[in-house]
Amino acid sequence: MLLKTNNLKFINNLKHILVLSITLLVVNVMYAQEIIEDEVKETTKKVDTIKSSFNAKKVDGVAAVVGDYIILDSDLDKAYLQLQAQGVNTKDIEPCSLFGKLLEDKLYAHHAIQDSIQVSDAEIRQQVDYQVQQFLQQTGGSMDKLLEFYKKDDEKSFRDEMFEINKSNQLAARMQAKIVEEVDVTPDEVRIFFNKIPEDKRPTFGIELKVAQIVVEPIVSEAEKQKIIDRLKGFKADVVENGASFRSKVVLYGQDPGMKQSGYIYTLDRNKPRFAKEFRDVAFSLLEGEVSDPFETEFGFHIIKLEKIRGQLYDVSHVLLIAQVSDTAIKEAKERLEKVRKSIVAGDITFAEAARESSDEKETKFDGGQLINPQTQDYNFELTRMDPELYAQIQNLKDNDISPVLREEDRTRNVKFKILTVTDRIEEHKADYARDYLKIKEQALNEKKVIAIEKWQKEKIIDTYIKISGKHRECDFSSNWLKQ
Repeated sequence: MLLKTNNLKFINNLKHILVLSITLLVVNVMYAQEIIEDEVKETTKKVDTIKSSFNAKKVDGVAAVVGDYIILDSDLDKAYLQLQAQGVNTKDIEPCSLFGKLLEDKLYAHHAIQDSIQVSDAEIRQQVDYQVQQFLQQTGGSMDKLLEFYKKDDEKSFRDEMFEINKSNQLAARMQAKIVEEVDVTPDEVRIFFNKIPEDKRPTFGIELKVAQIVVEPIVSEAEKQKIIDRLKGFKADVVENGASFRSKVVLYGQDPGMKQSGYIYTLDRNKPRFAKEFRDVAFSLLEGEVSDPFETEFGFHIIKLEKIRGQLYDVSHVLLIAQVSDTAIKEAKERLEKVRKSIVAGDITFAEAARESSDEKETKFDGGQLINPQTQDYNFELTRMDPELYAQIQNLKDNDISPVLREEDRTRNVKFKILTVTDRIEEHKADYARDYLKIKEQALNEKKVIAIEKWQKEKIIDTYIKISGKHRECDFSSNWLKQ
């Protein structure tokens, strides 16, 4: 478990208490020798018993101290367990490499605290809840098996340890982000980066595709929408006028599965846009304890209660209700897209024109249905890195073929239909400055970030109290952790 300075003090205090206790016993023994010999023997026996008991118990050793953090010998074992639980093959991960990573994380976390970087406890609890659910899926839902794997006695101690690990990791991640937040590259730097790579060492990019889609969603009737709105108004009235529990409404009626996983609280940060814009706008307009009127997002209809404001952080809870579409509306949506597909195949209209006219996906319709790669922010999808679901939908399509009408359901069980096409294909090729500029820019930026982090780490290692103990001093670290 990741322990702070106060835990280090506790360990030291514990040692002092044990020494003091034994010292007092010895003093009592010496005093007893002046009075009664039998009491000396008895007392000496007790001291020996205490020493024997103390020596028999294995104490988890301190492997390293980094600023306000300590790393225990057992933390290395726990790090391996964490990786294995995530499906990582740890066979080729050397202990010294993993130990070096622990040192780095503690260095980042220590300086995150020094720089007053904040991490929300509610956010960390959400992460822990999610991770526990993921781990339970691997043990068939058995908490006992999970605790046995992690060698924990009960769920609380397991969650407490997960909380500390996640909090330290979050602090480290935010410190790293802060180090590189202002790092950028100019076009000249990208060109220099590319030109310094020998031609025979330039990266090879795999087959890339450009993909477009047209999406049609069943239409929810106005009557159904009003029914949902009226129901949410009733929930609000019951809470505001009758003092009913908002949490009970969320638990009993809410249709957002993420609410339970997060402990029925979402934390919104004014500086970090997460959640739908409409959701954020309503949340940030509320007073603490206030319940909103019903409103709509792409996920359904909501009411929000603002539970607490903590500076730029807003803790909210919400009831989500999803309007049900009729079987007739679903059938009509599919038939509408089938008709669009026939028109494209017949050559009566281009795919791009049909997307602009008929697609219900606002993010792509005005761009001819072209999908944007979320990783590169361009239109190209490298085949070997493509989302498996998308790959399965287009793997058998030749250029300009149109897929059959496909049905999809999202996590809130909303139904939609879509057709896809491959609009362009780039075969495997050596990196080309003009064609692959965005990828080359990303690589140049990553190199510059690595240099910035290495410089920061080099300076902070010198300025930070670091002590490495025992066999760990034999590691051949890439960074100057031993300050040699």
